[in-house]
Amino acid sequence: MNLHTARPLVAEFVGTALFVFLGAGSVVANAASGNALGAVGTAIAHGVGLAVLVTMTMEISGGHLNPAVSVALWLAKKIDTKHLGLYIAAQLLGGILGAVLVKASFPAGAARVTSLGTPQVSGTLTGFEAIGIEALLTFFLTSAVFGTCVNPRAPRVGGFGIGLAVLVCALAGGGLTGAAMNPARAFSPALVSGDLHGWAIYWVGPLLGAVAAAALWRYVLLPRDATDLA
Repeated sequence: MNLHTARPLVAEFVGTALFVFLGAGSVVANAASGNALGAVGTAIAHGVGLAVLVTMTMEISGGHLNPAVSVALWLAKKIDTKHLGLYIAAQLLGGILGAVLVKASFPAGAARVTSLGTPQVSGTLTGFEAIGIEALLTFFLTSAVFGTCVNPRAPRVGGFGIGLAVLVCALAGGGLTGAAMNPARAFSPALVSGDLHGWAIYWVGPLLGAVAAAALWRYVLLPRDATDLA
């Protein structure tokens, strides 16, 4: 693997590791501090953190940092199948590193209680309802990706439109499903902590939402020249 091929994979690996560390870490820190951050604080940590990280990596890898986003961009023919597999592998490995760093850096008691910041489904929801919420939130997030980054006529705002989408979704759905919208964000701390309860929700929901958004944007909303393979 040459440097040209490795650079985007390293960017996805490092970017996802930092996102999981910041996002999951904010959940653990909130528990350790007696809810000092609160739902708003953890939502800001996720949204602003992702905004900066996407902006940092956008010109290197496209700033996906999310397997669901990578699948959506693959369906829109922005990346090929080979890069899709490599990107998802880099994101998952980066997420695992981020979760390991949370385990090593934060108080053990709070890390254990929160399963290293693993998103949790509210007891008031069924599994299908949780999948539906994750799908809808990811549909909104993926639409923000297409509307701000893929559409060639959109204003260039870096990753901040995407980060704001995550912030809004975290405020709206964080108390119900954790508003993960990202299999790497949900699965990595679950795997490292050993808490795999409901893990499939955070794969099925985000992927369904991403596929629906990709179909809408590719076939209806984007100009014809916007789905040429980058």
